[in-house]
Amino acid sequence: MPYVLAVGQQASRRGPDRVAGVLQRLADGVPTVLPFERTAGDEFQGVLADPAVVVDVVLRLVREGGWSIGVGAGPLQTPLPGSRAGAGPALLCARRAVDAAGQRSVRLAVRGAVPPDAGDAQAVLSALAVVVQRRSAQAWEAIELVRAGRTQAAAAAALGVSRQAVGQRLAAGLWELERELRPTAARLLARAAG
Repeated sequence: MPYVLAVGQQASRRGPDRVAGVLQRLADGVPTVLPFERTAGDEFQGVLADPAVVVDVVLRLVREGGWSIGVGAGPLQTPLPGSRAGAGPALLCARRAVDAAGQRSVRLAVRGAVPPDAGDAQAVLSALAVVVQRRSAQAWEAIELVRAGRTQAAAAAALGVSRQAVGQRLAAGLWELERELRPTAARLLARAAG
């Protein structure tokens, strides 16, 4: 089941265009059904197949900041001609979601074929977004090393701090909670798609 991400740049009239840069970053290593492309001046969208990848991309955009993110979960008409020319409930849901995201404090919304599950997915993704937004630079350093497969001891050596300091940074950054909530968010997105 496809997922459409519709993303708009916040305060685009007061700052430089950031869409081209994020499109380039997302083109590297994000598996898509239809690649991310600009759909309007300050907006872009893409179609993904894997709800875990949706969670990854959403959290990358949240960390970057300055985006209103809408996730649409549901069917698309096939064959898929391109994200601009496509049709189906997932695209309509994504459009409604990005509009709703602009009105929410976390700038993130989910709409789907199964509204109660879309609401649950939105709640879990919003909680993850708050965790990501509030992390310190030190917590991010430790998390990135551990996420890349290093032990806490190896991360400590790379950062020039004690293993205990790495553990404290991971705890302060709520790394364990993120690891637990990511698969939950992906499962709820899959249910929201119907």
